[in-house]
Amino acid sequence: MLRYTLKRLISLLLSLAVASLVIFAVIEIAPGDPAQFMLGVNAQPDTLAALRTELELDASKPERYLAWVGGMLQGDFGTSYTYRTPVAGMIADRLWVSLPLTIYALLISILLAFPAGIYAASRRGKMGDAAMMGTTQLGVAIPNFWFAMMLVLVLAVNLRWFNAGGFPGWDKGVWSGLHALTLPAIALALPQASILARVMRSALLDVLGEDFMRTARAKGLSRGQALWRHGLRNALIPVLTIIGLQVSFLLAGAIIIEQVFYLPGLGRLIFQSINSRDLIVVESVVMLLVFVVITVNFLVDLAYAIVDPRLRTRT
Repeated sequence: MLRYTLKRLISLLLSLAVASLVIFAVIEIAPGDPAQFMLGVNAQPDTLAALRTELELDASKPERYLAWVGGMLQGDFGTSYTYRTPVAGMIADRLWVSLPLTIYALLISILLAFPAGIYAASRRGKMGDAAMMGTTQLGVAIPNFWFAMMLVLVLAVNLRWFNAGGFPGWDKGVWSGLHALTLPAIALALPQASILARVMRSALLDVLGEDFMRTARAKGLSRGQALWRHGLRNALIPVLTIIGLQVSFLLAGAIIIEQVFYLPGLGRLIFQSINSRDLIVVESVVMLLVFVVITVNFLVDLAYAIVDPRLRTRT
């Protein structure tokens, strides 16, 4: 297990190194000068040059890349061009909204998908299976931003069970914060729960056709008992893959959902920073999101080895 973990850790570090190069290169070649944006088109050349020196934009791109990566390794993400405050502090403030939102949406997705997938698999070819698959197909087809607006219209505007947007802060209490994140989390979770339920059903149906499942049935277990005792664990590998991928989808979807609900999270920070050409903030936030996604995939790989020990000897 230690050798397997070390190989996956090396792969993680290489992925992060390549990602940092790609992120820096793509953002740096984007048109627009942050100093010009801040001073306006009528700025004097000497004033523009002084601001570029202050923002360290006059250094070569390799120097700026190395300074950026070296700072991140020490926990220093640089200083925002627009707000002139440490980027690390800005990210930390917004992360306390985006991270709970992502975890909340992922939990809702799992809690909806697992029972739905198991129920559909246990009733293959029956009315319950058809109804569940039709429901999940609808869930996949509905755009989450449209579903978010419908949730606001029905549950916030008409029924007044929730606020239409905004975030009170965790200092107002955990319940108050979770209440504000409930509608955004549901909007994010619905498409992912539908996909996960379909994968769970498919994986369980594949397992039900295996010899060991027929042996379990021959020993007197019912279809449902064999599914719960022996089928579920063996069906988890493709399900874990989808759960790992869903983290990146949820983080990406949060950029739109946070705009709908006016949440002060990383999504809105990226959107505002792109508009103001605050490159250092965009680079740092995107790198952080990539780090989270790669780390989650690393943890999923470890979960594979725990669920199926045979994988440890194949790599």
